[in-house]
Amino acid sequence: MRTAAVRAVIIIALTLCQLVVMLLALLAGSWLVLPMAISTLLSAVVATWSVLDIWVTSQSWRQRNGVVSVPSSVARANARARRAERRAARKAARRQGRGGAAPASDASTGAEGTEGSEGAGDWDVLGLR
Repeated sequence: MRTAAVRAVIIIALTLCQLVVMLLALLAGSWLVLPMAISTLLSAVVATWSVLDIWVTSQSWRQRNGVVSVPSSVARANARARRAERRAARKAARRQGRGGAAPASDASTGAEGTEGSEGAGDWDVLGLR
């Protein structure tokens, strides 16, 4: 994106130089007025195109990545939905982890069951069970 912006600035600067040369040729009554006018017009079209390219590219990047200041933007709604899906998946994984591990330790009896519960207590530092 930076290279496109630099390119646009260079094109705009060249267009302005062509415009100045055309005006000086017009004041001098030179035959260069017509070719400079045509090239200045074409350069102005190219400069406008390059600026629009930068603007459209930045807008699409902002929408895709959710950096839009409008609260009702589609990008924010999509990001919110993705976060909700990730939260639901984490919550389901935690429930599944609790549900799957609890019956195994309750069903085991004897010395092996005691070791299993001690082992579970060792690795369950956060108290998720």
